[in-house]
Amino acid sequence: MSKATFSARVFAVYVFAVTTVLVVAPNALLSLFGIAATSEVWIRVAGVLGFNIGIYAWVGARHRPFLEASVYTRALVCVAFVAFVLLGFASPLLVLFGLVDLAGGIWTWLALKADIRALGAAPAGVHANAQ
Repeated sequence: MSKATFSARVFAVYVFAVTTVLVVAPNALLSLFGIAATSEVWIRVAGVLGFNIGIYAWVGARHRPFLEASVYTRALVCVAFVAFVLLGFASPLLVLFGLVDLAGGIWTWLALKADIRALGAAPAGVHANAQ
């Protein structure tokens, strides 16, 4: 298993854990971030959708284009969460989740570079499977 694949699989496990809590006991997680408890289904819906993202991360972890895209999307999560806090939509603690995503994206980016060095660079425009 490549270093990049491993990093994405660790991220998938993290997503599975967080989103399972959102589905099973959402208010436990919401209270940690100073977000009002809810009995509405939207938070559980978000948990199910997030869990599916974890599945995509697990499966996609073997494919370089997915890994590359995940670097950017995880950085975007951090930017969005910081914006939510600055706009007063959320507690500053939400940034912690964004920082976890950013750190994971950086880890995957570094792992992709290490995998390329280990395997030798693929020709321009060719995406080798990062297995």
